[in-house]
Amino acid sequence: MKVKSLSLNEIRKLGIDALVKALGPIGLVRFIQSFDLGRGDYTKERFQWLDQEMDEIINEIERKRTKRIE
Repeated sequence: MKVKSLSLNEIRKLGIDALVKALGPIGLVRFIQSFDLGRGDYTKERFQWLDQEMDEIINEIERKRTKRIE
């Protein structure tokens, strides 16, 4: 038996076609969305946010608003 070597694009197309057939278009989208793992370290960043003083937060908001207006 001779096996044809498929390109990455061909494998993706066949995979998407198989998923659409098995799940339908909406199921395919939901399946792909389930693989988004996010970015960064939420726990570490959360502690940094909670550590800030209220004045620092207000100053940062005002700085960003001024920068957006310019």
